Amino acid sequence: MDELADGLWRFARRHPEWHPEGFGNVVSSYALLDDAGLVLVDPLIDGEDDPALAELDEKATGAVRIVITMGYHVRSSELIWKRLGPKRTRIYGHASCARRLEDTSGFTALRGGETIEGGIRAHSFGSPRRAELPFELPSHRALAFGDVVVETGDGALRVWAWGSTKQPWWDERFIPTLRPLAELDVERVLVTHGEPVLRDGAKALSTALDAGPWRR
Repeated sequence: MDELADGLWRFARRHPEWHPEGFGNVVSSYALLDDAGLVLVDPLIDGEDDPALAELDEKATGAVRIVITMGYHVRSSELIWKRLGPKRTRIYGHASCARRLEDTSGFTALRGGETIEGGIRAHSFGSPRRAELPFELPSHRALAFGDVVVETGDGALRVWAWGSTKQPWWDERFIPTLRPLAELDVERVLVTHGEPVLRDGAKALSTALDAGPWRR
């Protein structure tokens, strides 16, 4: 694990399904400590022998909250939930995440707008609403995204376009649903694709929203 700031770490692993080289073939997960305990964002590990598990064992104090930004990112969350203890560990994400879990007893479905332990807030976006939830992590003034916001290799954030981006839908219906996120008290933007932004995150996000759709 790489320490990004006091009590904030990133661990990157090869994407389990994305084979082309370049953008997207490595994905990032995050671990952080707050007043309530340990938080994991979209955790991905290389099975039960991954050395990151030993580090998580050491960091797992208090409540353990695994937040999943979207269904595709459920990945290793159930393995970690079982290892760290179902009594103190819970998985949170959109209802679509449940389809990728064998055991849903440790899962809580969110729609966006909820606040969970540690003051973590789930946000929704899209028109119609997407099955992806950015999570606001106030202990580190951070905002975590799944796939909608990425870093493309030059240090800049962009909004990743999937499917149709026809005008005026993009400018008038989609991007406005993301604008409130750029108004949050956010210093860091944690992305699964690319490098995280560790300073002036709200400004970087606002710039991304003005930059138009990005395609791989």
